[in-house]
Amino acid sequence: MTQRVFSAMQPTSDSLQLGNYLGALLQWVELQEGKEAIYSVVDLHALTVSPDPAVLQRRTRVTAAQFLAAGVDPERSLLFVQSHVHEHAELAWILSTFTGMGEAGRMTQFKDKSAQVGESGTNVGLFTYPILMAADILLYDTNLVPVGEDQRQHLELSRDLAQRLNSRFGEGTVVVPEPYIVKDTGKIFDLQEPTKKMSKSFSSPRGIIEILEDPKVIAKNIKSATTDSETVIAFDPENKAGVSNLLTIYAAFTGRAIPDIVADYEGKMYGHLKTDLADIVVEALSPVRDRTLEWLESPDKLDEVLAQGAAKASAIAKVTLARIYDSVGLLPKV
Repeated sequence: MTQRVFSAMQPTSDSLQLGNYLGALLQWVELQEGKEAIYSVVDLHALTVSPDPAVLQRRTRVTAAQFLAAGVDPERSLLFVQSHVHEHAELAWILSTFTGMGEAGRMTQFKDKSAQVGESGTNVGLFTYPILMAADILLYDTNLVPVGEDQRQHLELSRDLAQRLNSRFGEGTVVVPEPYIVKDTGKIFDLQEPTKKMSKSFSSPRGIIEILEDPKVIAKNIKSATTDSETVIAFDPENKAGVSNLLTIYAAFTGRAIPDIVADYEGKMYGHLKTDLADIVVEALSPVRDRTLEWLESPDKLDEVLAQGAAKASAIAKVTLARIYDSVGLLPKV
């Protein structure tokens, strides 16, 4: 039986960044081979940061367009917008009644984000965010969830809730998802502060590589990346964080082993590495950027793809939700 995979991203920026592309999107494309893949733009999650309505709508389309441009194929995968399948919100409510306050409060991301915005900026949606994420996963009888370390705790909550429902209402009430450890491309760090993870939220414009950025700006950012006062190109994350970050990006795009890359640059300067890497990244990302812009120039076509994906996703979600409704004692719809 083909295993089902579910994964998603929030539409919280005008462009996905390099970490999203290497650490998630390329993995999604590979998972279309041999897996039943379901991918979503989770716009309901994005509401926790109180976005401007027009900006959220634009970013939702832009995010979906980048998925398609990177190789997510609607003929082989389901691609949809979360809010277009109302069962997500309905199941989240059911799951919230099986989640303890202390359990939800221990979620690391809630602690981190609430600490950043303070009590006045923390809403209930941010607190219940992991429960909606669990609903996203369990709604599709998901077998495998691609995860990085920062999402592992949320997946554990999904697994705990699934096991809790099965224990109370019988095995098979929901599928218990398993983590799918994505291929290790290496963590991508900020180009200007290479001890910090590259992030849309915390990186400066010069420290980040965005998929939709002008190729000239991408090349400039790479060539101006922080290195160190030495001249030897070597992989040493502790003592040569900047150079090591560039080597990690180089290896991720070329599929080559880092020691082989280092050997190629023996006796060469940092400038040689940066120039070559800039060419490699621009060559890889420019077609994705061009295809994204093509999709955005045809919003009706993009919306039709998302509508078709939502219809297919809803057909699966309704069956799962009806089974859970019956298990917990809610009357069936007539």
